[in-house]
Amino acid sequence: MKTRQLTTMGEADIRNAYRRWAPVYDATFGKLIGPGMRHAAKHANRFSGKLLDVGVGTGLALKYYGPQLSVTGVDLSTEMLDRARARIKKAHSKNIDALIEMDACNLQFPDKSFDVAIATYVLTVVPDPAKALHELARVTKPGGTVIIVNHFSVENGLRGAIEKGLAKHATKLGWRPEFPVDTVLTCDKLRLVSIKSVKPLGFFTMLEFRRIG
Repeated sequence: MKTRQLTTMGEADIRNAYRRWAPVYDATFGKLIGPGMRHAAKHANRFSGKLLDVGVGTGLALKYYGPQLSVTGVDLSTEMLDRARARIKKAHSKNIDALIEMDACNLQFPDKSFDVAIATYVLTVVPDPAKALHELARVTKPGGTVIIVNHFSVENGLRGAIEKGLAKHATKLGWRPEFPVDTVLTCDKLRLVSIKSVKPLGFFTMLEFRRIG
């Protein structure tokens, strides 16, 4: 099968896009992505220990994590993190260890640091999705869980045509409309445990992986 070339998105493109989105992100995307975040958190809450939320954004998911999880969130956008910090301060959250500006493709944590790693609506955004996935695997303990929630594109039909048309605007949108699921099935240290569609309308998909090796 021919591998589709992903739209190139640099770090500057991403920072600029989310600098624009930060003031309106919750109002414009909150209801769309909220169900997937809640679904991912529900799965994460089956576990205990240290959790890494990669692409934590404005912190919309933070209130869903159970008290048995010690949460570290990272994001590339200063403006998004400022809103996340304000959110946890207002909520007096007790289980948030840190919110750090950091590149998902170059996580500054030792190997095997976390019991659970989550990336919701992130891999279509980062410059190198495969590298980000390998970083998630690297920082997760063997036997630990990696949870991905993302939009994955389709080849055919009206939706496929729309995604192809939007692909040329990826840098302005801040995410890649064309993003096949095979893109995230490339890491030999992650074994796919489950895959299921999540609300709204099954437009997004949650994949759960077990860290092996």
